[in-house]
Amino acid sequence: QVHMVESGGGLVTAGGSLRLSCTASGFTFHAYNMGWFRQAPGKEREGVSCINWSGRSTYIADSVRGRFTISRDNAKNTLYLQMNNLKPEDTAMYYCAADANIPVLADRCDSNFRYWGQGTQVTVSS
Repeated sequence: QVHMVESGGGLVTAGGSLRLSCTASGFTFHAYNMGWFRQAPGKEREGVSCINWSGRSTYIADSVRGRFTISRDNAKNTLYLQMNNLKPEDTAMYYCAADANIPVLADRCDSNFRYWGQGTQVTVSS
C-alpha cells in the first residue's frame, strides 16, 4: 500500500523559510520521478517543482525559481522542498506526487502523477 506523507508546512511571515518533506513507502521510491504541486483556494493546481528518479533532471516553475529548491534522498525515501524568501502568493496546500513514467524536463512537468500525498498547508503572512 502506497503512503506519502508531507510535513513541514506552517505559518510564516513574508521573507521566511520552510522546508517541506515527503516520506514515501509502498513503492520503489528510487525508481520514481517525484514532484511538488500546490493549490490555493479558488485556483488551479500548479506544478511547483519536479525531480527525476536520479535527481539529475529537475523542473522549477518560474514563479518560484531562485527561491525554492527540490531535492531527494533515495536512501531515506524522502523528497524535500526548501522554500526561501516566501511570499504571500505562495500560500497554498502543497502536495507531493510520484510517478514512474511522467518525464521531468527542464521546461515541463506534467501533473498526471499516479500517487499523491494528503498535502501540507503553507501560509505566508504579509
